Amino acid sequence: MKFYTLLLFFLIPLIGISQTRLSGSPGGENAEDASKEEDTIKPPISAYKIISVANDTTFVDTTLTIEKDYKFNYRRKDNFELLPFSNTGQTYNRLGMEFDAQKLYPEFGAQARHYNFLDVEDINYYHVPTPFTEAYFKTVPEQGQQLDVLFTMNTSERLNFSVAYKGVRALGRYQNILTSTGIFRFGLTYKTLDRKYHLRTHFVSHDLLNQENGGFSDLARQQYIDKEEEFEDRSLLEMKFENAESTLYGKRFYLDHYYQVAAPDSLSSNALKVGHIFNHDYKKFDFIQTNAANDIFGPSFQRANLRDRVRLTEFYNEGYVEWSNKTLGEVKAKAAVKNFEYGYKTFYIRENDTINNKLTGVNYSVGGEYRKRIGGFDVQADAMLNLAGDFTGSYFAAEAGYSLDKENRLQFGFNQNSHMPNYNFLLYQSNYINYNWQNDFDNVNTQSIYGELRSKKLLNIEGRLTQIQNYTYFTENEDTLVKPFQAGDQVRYLKLKASKKFDFGVFAIDNTLMYQNVLDGASVLNLPEFVTRNTIYYKDEWFDKALYLQTGFTFKYFTKYNMNAYDPVLAEFYVQNSAELGNYPVVDFFFNGKVDQTRIFFKLEHLNSLIDKNNNFVAPDYPYTDFLVRFGVVWNFFL
Repeated sequence: MKFYTLLLFFLIPLIGISQTRLSGSPGGENAEDASKEEDTIKPPISAYKIISVANDTTFVDTTLTIEKDYKFNYRRKDNFELLPFSNTGQTYNRLGMEFDAQKLYPEFGAQARHYNFLDVEDINYYHVPTPFTEAYFKTVPEQGQQLDVLFTMNTSERLNFSVAYKGVRALGRYQNILTSTGIFRFGLTYKTLDRKYHLRTHFVSHDLLNQENGGFSDLARQQYIDKEEEFEDRSLLEMKFENAESTLYGKRFYLDHYYQVAAPDSLSSNALKVGHIFNHDYKKFDFIQTNAANDIFGPSFQRANLRDRVRLTEFYNEGYVEWSNKTLGEVKAKAAVKNFEYGYKTFYIRENDTINNKLTGVNYSVGGEYRKRIGGFDVQADAMLNLAGDFTGSYFAAEAGYSLDKENRLQFGFNQNSHMPNYNFLLYQSNYINYNWQNDFDNVNTQSIYGELRSKKLLNIEGRLTQIQNYTYFTENEDTLVKPFQAGDQVRYLKLKASKKFDFGVFAIDNTLMYQNVLDGASVLNLPEFVTRNTIYYKDEWFDKALYLQTGFTFKYFTKYNMNAYDPVLAEFYVQNSAELGNYPVVDFFFNGKVDQTRIFFKLEHLNSLIDKNNNFVAPDYPYTDFLVRFGVVWNFFL
């Protein structure tokens, strides 16, 4: 099925090429000349628009920059604050923290598997003058490949659709770490002839499978640390088990549509629109372990063919009215209702209590948004409150931006958030007896204040101070088994990040440095104090400007810290304070080129491990990736 889906993506552009143009003479002696003249008129690249869910609009970018190199990975995002596991499609350990400013409800568990899960804000919409295709390809460790193909076209000026598929299959170098990713997405935008009714919608389906091995056995860990030559073939290193896999499934249908009741014109600056948002989410997480259970997770109800399965179904409806005026700004009032059902098909009856099978309920929320330019400041605010229902929660976010001049911009803001911990903190069931709980935790309360300066001549710098009450986390109990906990004391976290690029003609240096300090609660929030990435590279045009290339070295380093450990049963990271890891450099060599609309990427990853070998970790008992040769392309087609 996946093969036919991919084949369809490559056939659609060919179908578009074969279509007959409707303009020009239908025959006669001037028909051929008219066709040639039309072929020379190509839309500008800025006409190929990419529109986010927040209505921020950019256009297709076919340039080659150092930022494109940072994003040429499985997530297709910059991984500066993440530490990837050894195989493509596995999870990431965190080198920095981000706290959602506008979180109102609990989220599904298995958060370690959500790094490649596409949320509503990750889906883009398009408006293109001609059919457009983007194809991404990159090699993986050992056998397999990764591919991401997008095709979009406007059948008319008012109707656009897009279809895309992301597929990954990677064997990896260690035992039982095969990964398989399949993400299908479809999007559509439409507006009526009078431009009063606007609609955009998308459907996404996820199937993210990872084999799980629990990390090194005690003996293999020591063999890896000692760099024993016979185990340079990583498949010989023994893992804790080789009979488990976990899969995260997800389907979402999203609809956002509105009707423009009154549009601004030359006589009036008032505008009014009424809209509705519908979002249906379904998620399922499976942990399967055949043959035999493993004692590292404690006793189990059955010794073979274990299967844990949890589901979440959510229906979200939001109605809103938005009124705008040049003098007063944009005001939006909104009200929402969310139905949820999370849980299992079984009850767990213990001696003193019973663990229920489900959490079900409904929440009713109200809120508003405001935007206005006031005296040179771009001001915006967003607030929401759970007015009634099964969960309490609220958020308030306010931000202001000011452009000092064309090259310097200042941004600062404050946000407050209160929400219930994620569902798997509240209720969990498993064949492993230890992984069964039902908790009555308090809301997690978060306050942040932040500021950012973006300057082309000076540097980009941002800072954030976050304070958290009732911080929830997983860690080991007195029996060294993983359990959820809620911190009694507050957690305070300071984060400073600066970046600057120096350009010396055909040479350039790009630097990013992050400093972090957990002022309070360092025993429950572990992060490295410093993280740095420095890239020095050569860039120039060759072969009479037919090829633009960038080649150089990237150096990344982070200080030693109590790195979070990974739990495959939960697909979550948990706090550990017994092993300090890190304090190792990683050097990559890259040679990237651009020919027409194609960007070609060639990389030697972890080059320094050829000199000193590799015995570094991304989590306790999980190895950092060895030296790898990687190759890939991003190819754009404009028809």
